[in-house]
Amino acid sequence: MPSHEKALAAAASAAASIMLVRSVASELLPDEVLDALRSGAGYLRSRVSSRHTITIERKLDTFTHNHVYEAVGTYLAGHANIRAQQHLCVGSMDEDEKMTVALADGEEMADVYDGAEFRWCHIYRSVSTGDSGGGGNGKQLEAHSFEMTFHKKHKEKALNAYLPFIVATAKAMRQQERALQIHMNEGSDVWSPMDLHHPSTFDTLAMDLKLKQSIVDDLNRFVKRKDYYKRIGKAWKRGYLLYGPPGTGKSSLIAAMANHLKFDIYDLELTAVQSNSDLRMLLVGVSSRSILVVEDIDCTIKLQQREGGEEDANSDSSDQEKGRDKVTLSGLLNFVDGLWSAGGEERIIVFTTNYKERLDPALLRPGRMDMHIYLGYCTPESFRILAKNYHLIDYHAMYPEIEKLIKEAMVTPAEVAEVLMRSDDVDVALHDLVDVLKSKLNDASVIKTEHSSASNQQDEDQEDGDDD
Repeated sequence: MPSHEKALAAAASAAASIMLVRSVASELLPDEVLDALRSGAGYLRSRVSSRHTITIERKLDTFTHNHVYEAVGTYLAGHANIRAQQHLCVGSMDEDEKMTVALADGEEMADVYDGAEFRWCHIYRSVSTGDSGGGGNGKQLEAHSFEMTFHKKHKEKALNAYLPFIVATAKAMRQQERALQIHMNEGSDVWSPMDLHHPSTFDTLAMDLKLKQSIVDDLNRFVKRKDYYKRIGKAWKRGYLLYGPPGTGKSSLIAAMANHLKFDIYDLELTAVQSNSDLRMLLVGVSSRSILVVEDIDCTIKLQQREGGEEDANSDSSDQEKGRDKVTLSGLLNFVDGLWSAGGEERIIVFTTNYKERLDPALLRPGRMDMHIYLGYCTPESFRILAKNYHLIDYHAMYPEIEKLIKEAMVTPAEVAEVLMRSDDVDVALHDLVDVLKSKLNDASVIKTEHSSASNQQDEDQEDGDDD
């Protein structure tokens, strides 16, 4: 017992001596010497300790935010292990926005990357901007930072792999969570954006499953091929031509593509564009990671001929001069695959038409529209998807009859959806659909009979004429 008391006394005496030395040193030694001593002590600790720490400040200076700090916050907020923390910060900028979850001040959490453990801690401190004289009249500023601690053997991995991984992951997370926008051209050369809330997805899209999967696979392959497009010397873009009868889901497919890729939509109304120069101004304003849409390309505008020699020889010079100011097919094609097509990256161009045969062959040339996608009339497969969407059913006793009628009747998915929406009662909705399908078949039969009668009458009249 006496030896134990002597040890405690010696420790207390040593601590008191150290405090006395520090106090005397603080009063007698210049600040420069004290800073050097602190730096030396820190160096010795770092040499002895096996743990290293990287500090990521919220701001690089008074005005500049640190993007790495924001990325770390986003990454940690979406990390699965954060839910196991005992102390969290929860907040929202707006009552309609999703709540954010983050580490509370001083709280720690561990993350494992490539077999190495990294421990994170969120640090908050108040920093005074008082004058050097110590008057204490300066402003108090909030200083936030993340501290990442790890074994010193993982320092290269932390700087060259782990932090870049966090920045890339956070960018992808923000891209997934951000609100999509649809841009429309107001007048000739200005885009007007608004939030896009179209709910269409590939899961809810009523179309052939094999065709749907081929589109999804093509989109997924496209966004992963940046290096490939660079290697072969082509602009990183993809063109789709959607064609088929009205009401077959062309607009819904475009929305599903945007929701799948998290790309904004630029809906180009060519009738509002006055000239090729205005068209170029609009198109260079289209951002990367976007879908440019030109709907009803066959009838949205009467594109001028590409060659000046094809103009009407009877038109006067003033008419021809006005024609040169209008949007031409060449002006549009130059953006699709000419020099102007290289003005952005990761772009998708979509043309839609109800009548593919009316399109200028130049639009259909290989290399301009990479995929031609036909969206036809409703099939039994499409009907089942619509029934699942609108009434949450996978099967009903009336399915065999409906599917048989759908094979015979030429009805669009839009027409089927409109009937299914008439009633919340499944039986009523499906009975109505049967009536509509039978009515269509009857109408088609009547029309066919009338055409046949007219054709027979025409043949009889022709025979009578020959006899005369």
